[in-house]
Amino acid sequence: MSSVQQLRSPDHPPSPQIIQRGVEPYSVSFDAMRAFTDSRSADTPDQLWIVEHPPVFTLGLGADPSHVLAPHDIPVIQTDRGGEVTYHGPGQVVIYLLLDLRRRRPAARLFVREFVQGIEQAVIDTLAAYNLAGERKAGAPGIYIADGAWQGAKIAALGLKVRGSGCTYHGVSLNVSMDLEPFSWINPCGYEGLATVDMKTLGVDTALSEMQLALAHKLIDRFN
Repeated sequence: MSSVQQLRSPDHPPSPQIIQRGVEPYSVSFDAMRAFTDSRSADTPDQLWIVEHPPVFTLGLGADPSHVLAPHDIPVIQTDRGGEVTYHGPGQVVIYLLLDLRRRRPAARLFVREFVQGIEQAVIDTLAAYNLAGERKAGAPGIYIADGAWQGAKIAALGLKVRGSGCTYHGVSLNVSMDLEPFSWINPCGYEGLATVDMKTLGVDTALSEMQLALAHKLIDRFN
């Protein structure tokens, strides 16, 4: 069963609710995100959903299925987010952002580019708290390791759906302590040979639950 936390500030709008959904099949989360967004009104609280998925490959709207090289027994699911193919699995933080972007700035709509940059900065700030340097790459959404032996490896991915109403769903994933082999069965985000890495490989061995809340709070910091 889901649990709910709400972080509030004295300013309007209130901080998004944090919804802990636990371990959940991707298709269940996907259907629930769309249903939530379909039914929300001007008064519906914004929410961040924290979830961990069993192994799954997901395809963005413009994804080339040929980038799934060898799915083995992992399901491949077509979604309505942007981006290419990615992998979700145990040991990965996944946070879905169900926000109304029109609320996020006084008298102005938060633009999609600013939204993406805010998510990326939240990941960079989260990694920095664990002495890991992350960076953006032009034209390649997500966060990459900025230095050391794993420089250039991808550690976080994002894919979003922004409706004409300004309401968003899908979100961001951060690799914490994973079996990374399934990433070698795809061209991650459409890039052949792109290395992927997790925090444990980089020497940070921390509980997934700690990282889930750390990233959720950084996201709230960016969008309050």
